[in-house]
Amino acid sequence: MKKLIFLLILAQFSIVWAEAVPSDNLKIAKKEQVMEKNMIGDGFIVRIAEIEVHPQYLQEYLAYAEEVDRLSIEREPGVICLFPMQHADDPNKISILEIYASEELYKQHLNTAHFQKYKKGTLHMVKSLKLPEMRPLDKKTMNQIFKKLK
Repeated sequence: MKKLIFLLILAQFSIVWAEAVPSDNLKIAKKEQVMEKNMIGDGFIVRIAEIEVHPQYLQEYLAYAEEVDRLSIEREPGVICLFPMQHADDPNKISILEIYASEELYKQHLNTAHFQKYKKGTLHMVKSLKLPEMRPLDKKTMNQIFKKLK
């Protein structure tokens, strides 16, 4: 499980930072500052959201999810990772690896216009939602993952 989470985080950050252009340098620097501040692993909010979507709304839901994930990563330094995945055996089930720099920044994320658009727009599409908060078993390794991304 630890290796899977590492690969997912690495993939997400590789994509985000590979697509960065010079005008994005300020946003990247802010995200790095947030990560540096929390390098001990304390304060991070980590969860794997478990979502089941009504089949008739799946494509529409995926469009909303793609938009909120992209905008959150682009605009919010405190959103370290949003990595959505569709279950191979049931495409109506979505899991999202979420990592936020702090509880405060997570709450700020919930109040952004792009998250509110997603939440209100998909409410009727979601059959079930679970948001179990996770505890990293090895904070030192978690810190090493982020250091590798620099």
